Amino acid sequence: MTSRMDVKKLVLTSNYAAAYAAKLARAEIISAYPITPQTTVVEKLAEFIERGELKAKMIRVESEHSAMAACIGASATGARVFTATSSHGLLYMYEMLWWAAGARLPIVMGVVTRAIAPPWNIWTEHADILSPRDSGWLIFFAESAQEVLDMILQAYKVAENEQVLLPVMVGWDAFISSHTAEPVDVPSQEIVDEFLPPRKSAAFLLDVKDPVSHGNLVFPDFYMEFRYLMQRGMESARDIIRKVDEEFGKIFGRRYGGLIEKYRCDDAEYALITLGGSSGDAREAVDKLRENGVKIGLCRIRVIRPFPVQDVVECLSNKEGVIVVERDISMGLCGVLATEIASVLFMNGIQPKFASFIAGLGGREVSVEDFLKMLDFSLKEFQRGNKRVGPHWYGVKEEVIP
Repeated sequence: MTSRMDVKKLVLTSNYAAAYAAKLARAEIISAYPITPQTTVVEKLAEFIERGELKAKMIRVESEHSAMAACIGASATGARVFTATSSHGLLYMYEMLWWAAGARLPIVMGVVTRAIAPPWNIWTEHADILSPRDSGWLIFFAESAQEVLDMILQAYKVAENEQVLLPVMVGWDAFISSHTAEPVDVPSQEIVDEFLPPRKSAAFLLDVKDPVSHGNLVFPDFYMEFRYLMQRGMESARDIIRKVDEEFGKIFGRRYGGLIEKYRCDDAEYALITLGGSSGDAREAVDKLRENGVKIGLCRIRVIRPFPVQDVVECLSNKEGVIVVERDISMGLCGVLATEIASVLFMNGIQPKFASFIAGLGGREVSVEDFLKMLDFSLKEFQRGNKRVGPHWYGVKEEVIP
């Protein structure tokens, strides 16, 4: 475990915490395009480079599509790379996300989650980071500035593991997390170097002295095998994520539970499922209900891809009811998280009472009181014998809907 001499306590936003993490990871190439509310991440990295605190090349590009293309080229030559984006920027680079994953490149990207227009909105929603969940990227989601820093360091360790070799995006909530300052333990460069040595693993490297062809046409005889190998990398990542979290805990003194974080779940009869920055309010709501004799716990999803199938099964298999509250909607169905949780439970023969809520879209506040109202509603519906509740749009202003 790190000693006090190894740690500097700073007050940082999650955006600055991400920049410090990329610096500590010794990223060599950074390429990004500004977009609110991500911009201060790469601004801080540019500041580090100009001051000589980070030996890296900042590649200025004309779009997010080009930013990811630059990261792909740099990573393919063996460099450790970093980028960050948000919302429309992530969608603009969507084509290149598939190229990065298909090329098995361990790129790490920060995603400050933001709603997608129209209408224009710069506040948090999870539609952006959930949209590319089938692209082959590992997708992590942090709750706090401390976890953003820690998660990015862990992301490099996971991505560069030869059993994985896939890119990782680390998400956090716009403004709730991105621009909110809090105390963060920033470890020394020496201790991070011990945890995260220079990049070694690579499926291949581009070298002008030994030119090879990459990404050319593949016929139906072999295309499926490439996708199978990516899926195998995803499946291997589950155990690697757990091991990296354990190693991180031994060195830095902080562990997060691997793919999910469980809070007061062991003896719980009901489980609340959340993702991201609102989990702190959810945790407080759980405590208040516990004080009133309700046996409920919180399961916070930390890793969206690979989805924590076994972890979810183990956490929810003995629960009487499950309540999912999320900041997204898959139009025409329901919330993405609820869909995936329900699918995992069904595929494993688990059928608890199930409630689903869409809340907080476009950055609308979801307070402790809001969680308590949703939980109270769900529990009353369960007691009435209703096994399926929702999906409910919590807080929609009926009077403004024509």
